[in-house]
Amino acid sequence: MAFTAADVKKLREMTSVGMMECKKALTEADGDFDKAIELLREKGLAKAAKKADRVAAEGVVCAKVCDECGIAAIVEVNAETDFVAKNADFQAFVNDVATVIIKENPADVEALKACKMGELTVETALQEKVLTIGENIQIRRFARFDANTVNVAYNHMGGVIGTLVALEVSDNLKDNATVKELGKDIGMQAAAMNPAFMDKSEVDEATLAKEKEILLAQALEENKTAAKPKPEQIIHKMVEGRIGKYYEENCLLQQAFVKENKVTVEQHIAAVAKELGGEIKLVKCVRFERGEGIEKKQDDFAAEVASMAK
Repeated sequence: MAFTAADVKKLREMTSVGMMECKKALTEADGDFDKAIELLREKGLAKAAKKADRVAAEGVVCAKVCDECGIAAIVEVNAETDFVAKNADFQAFVNDVATVIIKENPADVEALKACKMGELTVETALQEKVLTIGENIQIRRFARFDANTVNVAYNHMGGVIGTLVALEVSDNLKDNATVKELGKDIGMQAAAMNPAFMDKSEVDEATLAKEKEILLAQALEENKTAAKPKPEQIIHKMVEGRIGKYYEENCLLQQAFVKENKVTVEQHIAAVAKELGGEIKLVKCVRFERGEGIEKKQDDFAAEVASMAK
């Protein structure tokens, strides 16, 4: 079946794939649109496999709360370049993935990929994005909060960092705007300060022992050069005091509240609860920063130019 340039243009509009790819697909499909679309999807799968070994350390973090049910989700989807991260189509895809997480409650990323997203599965939709965008795209991680808490989402710098905060509140505060504002403030604090723990009770013994070891070594070294060296038992008491400083720097609830640094986050929550005449407790906080922990490829521009000149 013959096809025209207008057919190629129509297929491109339907799929967002490049003109040459569309022309090849129509040629191979003998002008059959449905078969051409199927071929492009198959090529998308093949392209995804070829691109899968390329480092995807950019992308978008999306945190959102369902206005109707109150369930919340946060997801990180990675791409290779910041340019793609700013692409409206890519951002819409990430938002849709977060919606699927809210609705379907998948157990892990593999289960998420098997979930339906419109007429397709999430995995098929992902492969189509690889085809149309032309980069390795990976769903890296997600978290989901049920509706039994007041959930608040905060997105920073267009998806560079996202946070989800879950507050357990008394019945009289469940729809309170001040509580939601508090949740946003806590999310902003977590985004800015990047605490390692939510509360000091979460610091495990191994981490605490290592920190004490480091602080003790520092204190003993300081004591060597002190004008009046202190007894060793005093040094150990100093270390215990410095552990409090570690909590203040690394535990969200013990950090100084960024909007009023004379009180801790924990004290601020208590003050808001008292003012509103109810109870508020921070029970969960998740912070995702795009690409954190992923080793980025360092391009050797000189070597690349040299190889092109050969």
